[in-house]
Amino acid sequence: MRELAGEGQTEGLVPAAPRPARSVGPVPEHAPVWSDGVSRRLLARYYLPQHHPTLQGNACRLLRDGVEAYPEMLEAIRRARRSIRLETYMFVTDAVGELFGQALAEAAERGVHVKVLYDAVGSWTSRRSFFEGLRQRGVDVRAFKPFSLQRGLRHLLRRDHRKILVVDGQVAFTGGVNIAAHWAPEGQGVAWRDDVLRIEGPAVHELERRFLATWRMMFRDRLSRLRRRIQGGAHAPRALLAKGDVGLAVLSSRRSIHRAYLHAIQRARASVLIAAGYFVPDRRMVAALKDAAKRGVEVSLLLNGGKSDHPFLEHATRAFYEPLMEAGIRIFEWRRGVLHAKTAVVDGVWGTIGSFNLERLSLAFNHEVNAVFADPRLGRDLEDSFRLDCGNCREVDLALFRRRPLWQKAVERVLYFFRKVL
Repeated sequence: MRELAGEGQTEGLVPAAPRPARSVGPVPEHAPVWSDGVSRRLLARYYLPQHHPTLQGNACRLLRDGVEAYPEMLEAIRRARRSIRLETYMFVTDAVGELFGQALAEAAERGVHVKVLYDAVGSWTSRRSFFEGLRQRGVDVRAFKPFSLQRGLRHLLRRDHRKILVVDGQVAFTGGVNIAAHWAPEGQGVAWRDDVLRIEGPAVHELERRFLATWRMMFRDRLSRLRRRIQGGAHAPRALLAKGDVGLAVLSSRRSIHRAYLHAIQRARASVLIAAGYFVPDRRMVAALKDAAKRGVEVSLLLNGGKSDHPFLEHATRAFYEPLMEAGIRIFEWRRGVLHAKTAVVDGVWGTIGSFNLERLSLAFNHEVNAVFADPRLGRDLEDSFRLDCGNCREVDLALFRRRPLWQKAVERVLYFFRKVL
């Protein structure tokens, strides 16, 4: 990974291969559901629940994997002049963690106000000396809910699973990528498959608000808002300037993210494409997917296929395969390492990218954040990315799946029974 940290380089990781203009794979494309003249506000009203208002005027770009996300995140940090807010589940002290740590420390040393919040459980392998070194160089870095058995099991279960980077209130990144070599390209890391959304515009301020609310809740930093007003009163309004034409809803309530999924699936006319690194859906989600398939909507799921970092959860996921495929839902298993993405796109228009997994911990315990949009161009990018991935997968055949060994069926049923605690 030494070549990642070249002085003054913004490329960082090995450049990604150019993306094809259109993806060719086993999932067919469909004709546009809406005409080009339909306003984005109308699309948002159709696909999003009424209590999920969108912030208009954002410029967004989809970034695939750490090979695209890390260089842009590092470049934003190196250009920071006022503030950096980083919230992540995993901040691992490997080559990628060292690279980000150095960039954050250099920013703090040139006078940038740097706050870092990492989850104590997600980063349990990281060296304390690494974070202490960052503090000595001016980075305000803190752990979310360090280990404390005295506070009970619920304290340990409720984790900060968000991934947010906000720089100068002008640019933000959110998605499924943590700070670790897991997301670095092959040869330099493990090359986990994931997605990140780069955002400029009013939604940046909303993501920063989510970060600061968590910071104040955890550390009772009640004077931080007053200090921000005194030291940089012009900071927040700048984030409200329009940068593009994408409307975004920033959702940080677990229930609201789940409702947004259900609402969009129920409104689907042509396609529902979901990439889920961890997939143990509740009854309402299963029912919504089945209903969509039965009314003729193309429903396809991209799931882990034998290389998940949570193999028990993967076995529980397979307990859902038969009833879903019997309803006409296609399932593709990712075979090129670990799939960690948490994305969905409906009709090539509605989409979501964030940290929320379609499983019980995300729904019941974790602090999550997702960006939800209704935009044909961004939706088409996400749809193309999904179809490209399916071309590198194996589709599960229902007849062959039914002939799997009895021991495997037994393991799946047992783990399905414990699905709420996996």
